[in-house]
Amino acid sequence: MSAALFDLTGKTALVTGSARGLGFAYAEGLAASGACVILNDIREELLQGSVAKLRDKGYQAHGVAFDVTNEEAVESAFASLEQQDLLVDILINNAGIQYRKPMVELELEQWQRVIDTNLTSAFIVSRAAAKRMIARGKGGKIINIGSLTSQAARPTVAPYTAAKGGIKMLTCAMAAEWAEFNIQTNAIGPGYILTDMNTALIENEAFDSWVKASNPSQRWGKPEELIGTAVFLSSAASDYINGQIIYVDGGWLAVL
Repeated sequence: MSAALFDLTGKTALVTGSARGLGFAYAEGLAASGACVILNDIREELLQGSVAKLRDKGYQAHGVAFDVTNEEAVESAFASLEQQDLLVDILINNAGIQYRKPMVELELEQWQRVIDTNLTSAFIVSRAAAKRMIARGKGGKIINIGSLTSQAARPTVAPYTAAKGGIKMLTCAMAAEWAEFNIQTNAIGPGYILTDMNTALIENEAFDSWVKASNPSQRWGKPEELIGTAVFLSSAASDYINGQIIYVDGGWLAVL
């Protein structure tokens, strides 16, 4: 198989929520495969620091600060990118937040914020990207970030579970509507990964033991172990894959 299938040279990729964590890992992985990457966050200072890290490694990187849940801000950001001749070929909808609380204690505002950030934002940003991809007539790639909770529920994360289950079906809906325009929309479902967001869980001895005992791989995943799937779904190697979610979970779902 030719390595050219996975070459992203000449492509421009926008990764939301990418100033740190898994989003930054996705962006760095795409940059290493040749893509010009656009990082996103609402924190301008953190964003520019992350852009600098990639540029220091010789990668093409830019930053655009906007709130992914704000429709006007998203449209304004895409307009600004177009003015800079940064035309998005690849979009990874990574931005997300989490609240861990029993449903009977969960406030409606907290529920709504998780739904807006993890699910509605994927619709808003993808719509902005897709209508431009369609107008250009060259197709594109959209990758939504799901979760194990796209498939299996866990206690105390109800809004996250609802949002990530929604991501799975939103991915299918995007494929149903946009495949004819040569836009492939797929999703990645990370398992339990060693990230800042999971620090409290990693340091919880009981939870850490449960993760390792319930997974055939008997360990947490590493952020870099998601990069291959992101590059694959961003590349020509996945041109006839549409509406799918690929779980990168060490086999956790296989043994439920």
